[in-house]
Amino acid sequence: MAGTRKWIGVAAVAMIVAGGSVTARAQSQTQQPQQPQQQQPAPATPSDKAAPPQATPLTLEPSTPPVNAEEDAAIKAFREMKNDDLAKKSQGAEDFLTKYPQSRYRPEVYGWQVQYYRSKGETDKMEAAADKQLALFPNDPQTLAVVGATLPRAMNANTPEPAKRLDKAEHMCQKALELLPTITKPEGMTDDVFQGAKDETASMAYSGLGTVDFRRGKYADAIPYFEKAVRLDKQPDPVDYYLLAFCNQKTSHFDDAVAAYQKCAAIPSGMQATCTQGAEEAKKLGATQLSAPK
Repeated sequence: MAGTRKWIGVAAVAMIVAGGSVTARAQSQTQQPQQPQQQQPAPATPSDKAAPPQATPLTLEPSTPPVNAEEDAAIKAFREMKNDDLAKKSQGAEDFLTKYPQSRYRPEVYGWQVQYYRSKGETDKMEAAADKQLALFPNDPQTLAVVGATLPRAMNANTPEPAKRLDKAEHMCQKALELLPTITKPEGMTDDVFQGAKDETASMAYSGLGTVDFRRGKYADAIPYFEKAVRLDKQPDPVDYYLLAFCNQKTSHFDDAVAAYQKCAAIPSGMQATCTQGAEEAKKLGATQLSAPK
């Protein structure tokens, strides 16, 4: 199972700046970026071939009622279901929640559904599962970061009330970042694993905030968020580099745009050709236009 930052899918990143929802960890075939419209979509919804990532848990266990042996056996069976048949495991999640609607394990199952529906690109179902999980645990930074980063990427020209959508995503990402310093390391987790999980969650939240500002046309404001996102992630998302490059290009920071495009192109993905082309375009602009001071 991959980590929380893996955005696997197939789509056109050109739609980020032209008008449709796209997918990332960037197995994308794209065109040269165009001037973003007021409602730019950005990459995010993963493909149905992606196994839902399993996050390193950062939240505390819920207060538990008396042990129910049957319920414990059922959650154990769910955990042991293989991820090579995600449809079967998804049905297992639904069956568990139906049979045990008040289970102490609901947050765990909802959390799995959040990752599963995100991997399928089913944003509405992902959001519904997250709302149920956050109703039980409103201070779960990972779910907040996952949903807060996915919502602005999955938007398109038909998204209802886009401003409210962006406000919700911004609030979730900000709250995730506020909560991370307060999380206590779970028992048995090493310091390195704990810090890595926190950094990965923070990276996703910063990516979400950058994408929110990108969609609002606030390119200069988006840049530091994307810079933090790629710095914190051990396996940076090429889409974050692409958007970082695009925002630098739009703000006439051509050298920085070239550098970000080149880093995007260096990551094996379907975006390599697009980012290579973007780097060449940024070089040409830098040679003919005045660069803005940093």
